[in-house]
Amino acid sequence: MMRSLIISAATIMLAMTKPNPATAQVSKEFVGTWALVSAVTEKEGVKSDIFGAHAKGMLVFDATGNYMLTLIAGDLPKFASNNRATGTADENKVVIGGSLAHFGTYAVNDAEKSFTFRVERVTFPNWEGAELKRSFVITADELTYTDPRASAGGFATVVWKRVK
Repeated sequence: MMRSLIISAATIMLAMTKPNPATAQVSKEFVGTWALVSAVTEKEGVKSDIFGAHAKGMLVFDATGNYMLTLIAGDLPKFASNNRATGTADENKVVIGGSLAHFGTYAVNDAEKSFTFRVERVTFPNWEGAELKRSFVITADELTYTDPRASAGGFATVVWKRVK
């Protein structure tokens, strides 16, 4: 069910994003759907898995330069009201702290082994309109990238596995 929800959200977000073929440099290695393996943040020498051990996530890169990324903690509590519009301050705080989603366009620089998310919309408003450069390594069906300024602070290493 969660996978279907994430795939549906990805499809909707990609459809809403306008491709920018004039500036999008894509790599065939990236194109496809990726499932989260881990997202580890290091802050002041301490490593932590910000989304928890049972986090789920999906990253989709299309061939025209669009992407969609969603990360969701595995232990988010249900809202007592059964209505997301009437969540308590504590419920909302846990959900926003345990999730991150953004979409837009991307460009790959194979020579530098980096790619850039050009963020159109994001659940962390400080990144709206930002260009987020990431160093990456792809080995077989695994994509690992680093984020020098993670949204929760510190340095993050995010690992994805290609969905077949």
